Amino acid sequence: MNVLVDSDILIDVARARDQQLLDRWRQLEKGRSTVCYSPVTSAEVWAGARSQEYPVIEGLFEGLTCANIDETTGRWAGDFLRQFARSHGLKIADALMAASAVRHRALLWTGNHKHYPMREIEFY
Repeated sequence: MNVLVDSDILIDVARARDQQLLDRWRQLEKGRSTVCYSPVTSAEVWAGARSQEYPVIEGLFEGLTCANIDETTGRWAGDFLRQFARSHGLKIADALMAASAVRHRALLWTGNHKHYPMREIEFY
């Protein structure tokens, strides 16, 4: 099983905000799942990072697999934007995350389920 981790989850793990979330993270790390992140997640996390968080964030990313964005992912993200930008306020970052989850056959771990109205998305 692949799990694509959204920015909000990685930020909360890095800041150790929620013990339940941290327990779930540890459980995922111990399992046989491939835990992935998108370049979009990397950009969002680093954009909001505090300098004292850099070592923790670097350590988190080192243990994960980057789910690269390719031409197909971009196409699917565009399709999602066309379908959901007006009706659901879908933004490009979330469209790319959704398309990456579909492309890499990954469950999406996010705290923002409402950002992902696509029927193709399965959540972790």
